[in-house]
Amino acid sequence: MTAIPAPAPLALTMGEPGGVGPEISLAAWRTLRAGGPVFFLIADPALFEAGSIQEIESPGEAAAVFPSALPVMALNAKVEAKTGEASPATAPAVIESIERAVAFALSGDASGVVTNPIQKSSLMAAGFKFPGHTEFLADLTAAAALPEGRTRGPVMMLAGPDLKTVPVTIHQSVVSAANFLTAQLIEQTAHVAAEALRHDFGVEKPRIAVSGLNPHAGEGGAIGREDETIIAPAIAALNAAGIDARGPLPADTMFHAEARETYDAALCMLHDQALIPAKTLAFHEAVNVTLGLPVVRTSPDHGTALDIAGQGKARADSLVAAIRLAAAMAKKRTETRAA
Repeated sequence: MTAIPAPAPLALTMGEPGGVGPEISLAAWRTLRAGGPVFFLIADPALFEAGSIQEIESPGEAAAVFPSALPVMALNAKVEAKTGEASPATAPAVIESIERAVAFALSGDASGVVTNPIQKSSLMAAGFKFPGHTEFLADLTAAAALPEGRTRGPVMMLAGPDLKTVPVTIHQSVVSAANFLTAQLIEQTAHVAAEALRHDFGVEKPRIAVSGLNPHAGEGGAIGREDETIIAPAIAALNAAGIDARGPLPADTMFHAEARETYDAALCMLHDQALIPAKTLAFHEAVNVTLGLPVVRTSPDHGTALDIAGQGKARADSLVAAIRLAAAMAKKRTETRAA
């Protein structure tokens, strides 16, 4: 077995500078500085009070700085942010932070990427062409090879202490999502999820519960035919391929405690089918994970919270959980490669 080297630090992005990203980044460092995963932030140092941070020039400097200050790598783009407001003028800096973090992860200088929340509306007003982080990260990593035996995403997972959910359709209206759903999409999403459960979460034989699209999973065709004509054939194909998948199951009976004990992840047809139970069970601890990428990426499961930015009300729990999960996933990937 090959010796496992010390992990590289995680790269944390700035997110929307007028939101809670800067303050929860500092709060996360205060929580983790005594023995937690090492990370550095790619942001404008001017967002922080003197003495709370230390500028670094390269990721390799982060470990030495981390016990005494939050390591910050300065952006090239100018940031003129007002706390509590999002502006298209900050879009170049927000995008640069993400791009550099991904580049460090692809080169191995960072062991993974943890993204602070972005304000999609202000980015799109500045010409950003992606619906969110997930799609942008897929584009940035499209040319990089995946490990052998892995299926390319991107696939979103909400991971909490007691539940992992994976939406098959993400940033679409309900009508658009229902029309977009295919057996092939379900199968690909399930393959990515099963591989991630094995290689990134250490689940040797993943069990996947698959929701229906319609109420009562269509009730035998009485409430829509998609569950019988699209979802059921996809589940049959997954089982034939060696993936333990079952369903389609009524979404309203999948998430109570006894049901959760029977599977390792729930594959859901719609965004809200997946995110509502995940956030209800663990609003402050759930983590947004992007599966099927050549790099590890996690994020807190909340938004920019412009309404409370700068007021000392923002909690860093989800960001801390995202940092810890990214470090654990990166460690698991390293162990898998070394085995």
